[in-house]
Amino acid sequence: MSDVRLLELRARTRERPPGPEMVRVIDLTSPSGLRLRRYHPAERPRPLVVYLHGGGWVFGDLETHDRTCRRIARECDVEVLAVDYRLAPENPCPAALDDAVEVLRWTRPVAVAGDSSGGYLATMACMRLRDEGCAMPALQVLLCPNTDLTLSCPSVVSKGSGFGLDAETLEWFVAQWVPDPALRPAASPLLSPNLYGMPTTLLVTAENDALRDEGDAYAAKLAEAGVKVVHRQEPGLAHGFIQEASPEAGPACERVFSDIKALIPR
Repeated sequence: MSDVRLLELRARTRERPPGPEMVRVIDLTSPSGLRLRRYHPAERPRPLVVYLHGGGWVFGDLETHDRTCRRIARECDVEVLAVDYRLAPENPCPAALDDAVEVLRWTRPVAVAGDSSGGYLATMACMRLRDEGCAMPALQVLLCPNTDLTLSCPSVVSKGSGFGLDAETLEWFVAQWVPDPALRPAASPLLSPNLYGMPTTLLVTAENDALRDEGDAYAAKLAEAGVKVVHRQEPGLAHGFIQEASPEAGPACERVFSDIKALIPR
């Protein structure tokens, strides 16, 4: 990917209106020094959701997803903790995953959520905690997630041009995160041989998203493993709709917020 294209993508994530006001927003750090931001929509304590931003593992930060975190906090009546995890290519796999696991162990949230590569990190972190016998969040919220780093699903081709997330860009992102193609199957949640015992899952995909088919397939595979899954594919929308401020994306975002609020343990 050219430097110009990467700068365009980064700029686009910042061209959004501000989110709703909070009672408090506190910047803090994790035990290892990761930058975090905690959103309090009310004076009284609310259930905690850890949010992992998207950005192809190579961009995104506390500012790019500030509006989304504020909206989740207000609409779902939860506290949200955003994580400024380490980015590739300077910090390839498993750096961001290690960061996500650290924060989940430290905070013990009721839910972990993420969009795109953040959704990938959310479910991979749950998988690692499960395998290590550690406490997991009760709910994982995966919005247009990456699940197949081999990019083998048909929508990578059929929706990989003209809808915002191009196949060429997607391939570049994956190469920064896992440079060795031989390691990508093992790093793909869709290709995991064991999904038993994963948390209750809300997984939402978009019709015009190159990642659509792998997200749909992951929802089906989780359900086959006995996981409680709430899944839908939003018609007419493209990748990253949760970040958009358009009238078209509005109803889909409201459905996501309603589902989170209903599924969060209280």
